[in-house]
Amino acid sequence: MSKPDKPKSVVSKTVDIAKKAATVAATRAAAQSITPDKVVIFDTTLRDGEQCPGATMTFEEKLEVADFLEEMGVDIIEAGFPIASDGDFEAVSAIAKRLKKSVVCGLSRAGMKDIDRAGEAVKHAARPRIHTFISTSSIHIKHKLMKTEEEVLGMIADQVARARNWCDDVEWSAEDATRTDIEYLIRCVDTAIKAGATTINLPDTVGYTTPDEYYEMFRAVRERVANSDKAIFSVHCHNDLGMAVANSLAGLRGGARQIECTINGIGERAGNAALEEVVVAIKTRGDVLPYTTGIRHEMLNRASKLVSAATSFPVQYNKAIVGRNAFAHESGIHQDGMIKNATTYEIMTPESVGVSKTSLVMGKHSGRAAFKQKIREMGYELGENALEDAFNRFKTLCDRKKHVYDEDIEALVDENIAVEHDHTKVVALIVIAGTMGPQSATLTLDVEGLHHTTQSTGNGPVDAIFNAIKKLVPHEAKLELYQVHAVTEGTDAQAEVSVRLADVVEGKSVTAKAADPDTLVASAKAYIMALNKLTAKRGRLHAQAAG
Repeated sequence: MSKPDKPKSVVSKTVDIAKKAATVAATRAAAQSITPDKVVIFDTTLRDGEQCPGATMTFEEKLEVADFLEEMGVDIIEAGFPIASDGDFEAVSAIAKRLKKSVVCGLSRAGMKDIDRAGEAVKHAARPRIHTFISTSSIHIKHKLMKTEEEVLGMIADQVARARNWCDDVEWSAEDATRTDIEYLIRCVDTAIKAGATTINLPDTVGYTTPDEYYEMFRAVRERVANSDKAIFSVHCHNDLGMAVANSLAGLRGGARQIECTINGIGERAGNAALEEVVVAIKTRGDVLPYTTGIRHEMLNRASKLVSAATSFPVQYNKAIVGRNAFAHESGIHQDGMIKNATTYEIMTPESVGVSKTSLVMGKHSGRAAFKQKIREMGYELGENALEDAFNRFKTLCDRKKHVYDEDIEALVDENIAVEHDHTKVVALIVIAGTMGPQSATLTLDVEGLHHTTQSTGNGPVDAIFNAIKKLVPHEAKLELYQVHAVTEGTDAQAEVSVRLADVVEGKSVTAKAADPDTLVASAKAYIMALNKLTAKRGRLHAQAAG
């Protein structure tokens, strides 16, 4: 695609552009079946969510998340910030080529190079969108942009026009809208719509506003901008004061019909409005929130687990909708009420968000039939050989743990799936640790069917284990992440270990997770699983190159 022509200045905008914008907005609304009660879900997990410190995802993980979001019914997927890095550009471009139903969106600042980079990234999408933004609050204009208000108005017109040269679907955002003078905000929105913006986003960038204020801002802007009916209005709320979801829903009352959100509420600082909370609130409280979304609610729990695994960000136990305790009842009073009628303490069914209703207690006396039924209820389908292996490992776990929980079984099955095709496995591990003497590890690995044993020391037991692995399986991979957390409570809880290894030659990273009641065994397993994945990935890359 050739580079777009230089955009027109603000004084040269014509009525024809405004008419064209109205036509495009009407066409897009029809395509998305936007009715007065339809709320468009704009997911920015792959962009704003990934900006959360430490939440970076690999290329493959981004593709997996994007595929799942589309299957779940997300209307618009903001795939990244193309000019931020070559990796971001490649991910946005790949997702744009891959998805068929969801709108694929790339973010850009007001600069022309930013917009062109975003345009290049999404140009192959079945339904492309450019999302471009500029600050409008006086504090940002003065201290960040160092411009005048009139200069910013000109930049708004230019950036929207530039984006429209790439695609018809253009979203414009007023960064820090909730701290912008309302009179000036109205001028900015009017300028953006006249220049061709089909979606107007008024974000609470720093999580500053309250529901009443946010509602009033949308009401005022939509009433006082003459051509506000030519665009869809959007909310984008951060959770600095814990009101992101409440503010987002207040924006709907003010006339917004697009909500920008993330899975598990991840994002900058305290995060964004959580997608699962927004859509389930709309579904559950239709009496006061008379709206609909196209989200498949039964997939929300799996979406949460997928993003948590990809980002290595655990979901807090008491997180609404998808937290481990969201449908758990320990109080005797609550249990009594649940036994008599579940609606006494549950305002939605666990099945409605993809959580198994049955709390089946599994133990060493459970048979294969019960185990098979249990993992099927948890969403897994295993072949006979894989099932037999998982069952045997489950029985071994039962002999080592007093209580076996659903999370234990889930971790076990996930690990079983991951190691099914691995060529290197942990056979035996002996670790000497403590305050006396150097920590050491004696490790036996099964490498392609042959057992190899070595002993190594290190700065701590985990370091000793990893040094032993490196002696048996020489490699140059760099350890980027080592993280441990308990799968369940208690001193006999399984430890779940996450390991991320980077291939310094190929420039790729992989993450693996393993669980075991022994933290050191879990550490060895996770490292080996990551090494297997890295080796397999390198082999595929070399095979592709040779082909």
